[in-house]
Amino acid sequence: MNVNIQTVHFDADSKLVDHINAKIVKISQFHDRVTKVDVFLKLDNIVHQIKDKIAEIKVHIPGHDLFVKQSSKSFEESFDGALDAVITQIKKKKEKQGA
Repeated sequence: MNVNIQTVHFDADSKLVDHINAKIVKISQFHDRVTKVDVFLKLDNIVHQIKDKIAEIKVHIPGHDLFVKQSSKSFEESFDGALDAVITQIKKKKEKQGA
């Protein structure tokens, strides 16, 4: 499984990258054919609002791409929420294939 982490308009610290890498391996427990995972981290700069931290996860499975976007006040929280959502999608996809 190839993991690609991209940050938009900022540099992620090593603690955040380690957090993502440690948790992203969970995906392979739910589907054995995951080829690539893209993680995008962005700052949402809406005028007159607190900056939200956005995490997007795109999971590539042969024949399917799953995509999740989550935002919160911290990148870790956004990533964890997005990871839970994409794992739910993977489980549903696998159930449909098995049925």
